Amino acid sequence: MSAKFSEVEFAAIKDMIVAYEWGQRTLLTLLDIVQQDFEYFHKQNPIEHIRGRIKSYESIAEKLQRLGHDITAANARNCLYDIAGIRIICAFAEDIYTLAEVIKSVPNINVIIEKDYISKPKPSGYRSYHIIAEVPVFYSAKTEVIPVEIQIRTSAMDFWATLEHKARYKYKEHIPQHLCDELAVCADAISDLDNRMFLIHEIISLINR
Repeated sequence: MSAKFSEVEFAAIKDMIVAYEWGQRTLLTLLDIVQQDFEYFHKQNPIEHIRGRIKSYESIAEKLQRLGHDITAANARNCLYDIAGIRIICAFAEDIYTLAEVIKSVPNINVIIEKDYISKPKPSGYRSYHIIAEVPVFYSAKTEVIPVEIQIRTSAMDFWATLEHKARYKYKEHIPQHLCDELAVCADAISDLDNRMFLIHEIISLINR
């Protein structure tokens, strides 16, 4: 049986999601200023593009069920930090750490969790830098702190993650071992490619000085 909210809880989660959308929008605005700052006042802009997403109700319900929680709006609020998400794509892996430090220094962004899956990839080969940031949202004469997950990765890492996600969806989280092995090999190759591309970038930068 597929996971889903009851009628009462669905009404509650719909109201809650509105605040998450505002929290995401607030953070996107702050990050847009960061991106423009790099473009106008610095020699290089590490950000290629930024996009946001809100988890679907079905995905929220399925994740709560997978974690062993009752499917309620309260549990979604208290147990999930990735309902609102933002993905930042950088040109080079080395830019990711620079950008993470900049994000942590922005006023009104309170970083509560950091996970470095670049220096310590997941067993599957997944690489990305995750930040859970809280942003204040004022509405209905109150201020609510909304968590938003920020994922920072290169284009190559993003392509790999998209492919792995499709495989997990296709095989319902039970990917055949030979595909897992192939994905792991590809992840290592992508990491090597990212490093080689950065080396070329550095050589070109030295020549142009």
